[in-house]
Amino acid sequence: MPRWTVRPLPVRTTELPNHIKICPSCHGPTWAATKTSRSVTTLDGVVRLRLQIRSCRNPECRRYKVCFRPEQEGRFALPQHEFGLDVIALVGMLRHAEHRSVPEIHAELVRRGVVICVRSVGNLLDRYDELLTLSCSDADRLKRITAKAGQVILAIDGLQPDVGHEVLWVIRDVLSGEVLLARSLLSSCQADLVKLLCEVKAGLDVPIAGVVSDGQSSIRKAVKKALDDVPNQLCHFHYLREAATPRSN
Repeated sequence: MPRWTVRPLPVRTTELPNHIKICPSCHGPTWAATKTSRSVTTLDGVVRLRLQIRSCRNPECRRYKVCFRPEQEGRFALPQHEFGLDVIALVGMLRHAEHRSVPEIHAELVRRGVVICVRSVGNLLDRYDELLTLSCSDADRLKRITAKAGQVILAIDGLQPDVGHEVLWVIRDVLSGEVLLARSLLSSCQADLVKLLCEVKAGLDVPIAGVVSDGQSSIRKAVKKALDDVPNQLCHFHYLREAATPRSN
């Protein structure tokens, strides 16, 4: 169904560079192919993401001309989706934790300043339910996708729309852009995150080359325990954002 209203203009623009400078298949250099942009509706307003796309130019590589998108794009939204993961997490929390109806969820989103129609709320609720079933459905498909690169780089992030409610933890593969596991947890302790990482590791047939996350202590300790030999890098988005935050003496 086509959109009948003008989409709100972005309130800010975020640059997302691409740090995949070595092709995971042939280990040759990747080249900056192009720059593109997409707008994502989040709980903090519409954000325009400027994305740097890189690709391998080696004709003999099996990933020749395959586009590598920025690692941090997936923490904002699912591929080809208009609404952010934080909006999806809030919709799921309002539905399953507070048992609100679709019209009530729509009213709450509108109250928070999110421009959305009732039909889209139902679609987002379907996406939330699909995310939570990823760990137990179509595992063979995920194995085929991750096998193409011969390795995976995990990105882990937690989304908590409101303090005190469940956190939607999402673990995805940076190279393919696919979500490997998503689950709502009441806590974000090290033990719970270790279980998630071990579950993902057990479901893969390819090695884990690295993990990208923010600097949260429980995440770093969980990666150390579950994936002791795998390097854990702080994502550049969080690193630069925190570096720019004024610190009081």
